[in-house]
Amino acid sequence: MSAADDRSIARRTLIVIGLVLATGVGLALVWATRRVLVWGLVAVFFAVALKPLVDRLERRVRRRALATLLVFLAAFALFAAVGALIVVPLVDEVGRFADRAPDLVREAQAGQGPLGRLLDRFHLLRYAEPGQLRRYGARLGDPTVGVVRSVAQAVAALVTVVVLAYLMVLEAPKIVAATLRLTGDGAAARLRRIGRDSSRIVTGYLSGNLLISVICGGLTFVVLLLLGVPFAAVIALTVAVFDLIPLVGATLGALAAAGAAFLHSPTAGLVVLVFFVVYQQVENHLLQPVIMGRAVRLNPLTVLVSVILSVELAGLVGALLAIPAAGIVQVLLREFAPAGRQALPQPADGDPAGPPDTGPADVGEPERPPAGG
Repeated sequence: MSAADDRSIARRTLIVIGLVLATGVGLALVWATRRVLVWGLVAVFFAVALKPLVDRLERRVRRRALATLLVFLAAFALFAAVGALIVVPLVDEVGRFADRAPDLVREAQAGQGPLGRLLDRFHLLRYAEPGQLRRYGARLGDPTVGVVRSVAQAVAALVTVVVLAYLMVLEAPKIVAATLRLTGDGAAARLRRIGRDSSRIVTGYLSGNLLISVICGGLTFVVLLLLGVPFAAVIALTVAVFDLIPLVGATLGALAAAGAAFLHSPTAGLVVLVFFVVYQQVENHLLQPVIMGRAVRLNPLTVLVSVILSVELAGLVGALLAIPAAGIVQVLLREFAPAGRQALPQPADGDPAGPPDTGPADVGEPERPPAGG
């Protein structure tokens, strides 16, 4: 083997080692900043969802900054109103519960009242003894620091996501224009189509998810009202908010609704549990695939499989972003895969968000000159 071959092998070995080290450093950097990256991803999601509203309002007020501010203020007011509808009655109920807590403890220790009878039925009265209750109370202060830290992180995440989404929407025209200037005319037209279709998918996902949550909250309100559970409207609204999370949202809402129903009566609690077991199966395997399939224009099987895989890979964030991500992947396949244009479904005719007829230039065929040219 000559010296030139040795130098070539050594150079290739160093290149491979450098690539491996760079990949390792990149993955470590991604892992170290994963929380901020997730915040940025959620901010992009909300920015894409709110951008069409800002664009429409900008045509009326003629100022991008004012339109962005008004849309975000309206969204904030909506979330604040929903939060107030949930929090204010819950605070009143917590205060009322605190006033009744000593009586409830005495009844539970004596095996009386709804809670006492429930503990007696399941042979749990020994856990309501005064000594046990004092030990439980002493342990309540242990996770206080962790709770405060979690609350602080949640507030920081919320503020970061809102600020990032606001700046993304505000600077969207400049970002898009700068990106398109770096590409040719054909690539620019393709990028515009991808952007329009992706925005339509995110908006359709949000509207479909809201529809499913309204159905879940409405049915929960009817069940709780028929059972006579107090604060049925507040509990149903809480369930609807939890149900915005695909697949597991109904389960989280079921915990709150079933807990309130069990406090009312064991029979009501069992009925609510049975209702949510049945409803969650219907939502996961019928409502969500069908409604999301129509809103995002995905096959119901694709919707279900994408959500299941994303939950397994990325947890809660994966569940929230699985369906729009699958829709965007379909848009990219339709644009870049040679056979994807014929195999994948196209948006309906007359849809302003759908891609126009691309001509032969987009599929790699040379354009023919006009007759007589």
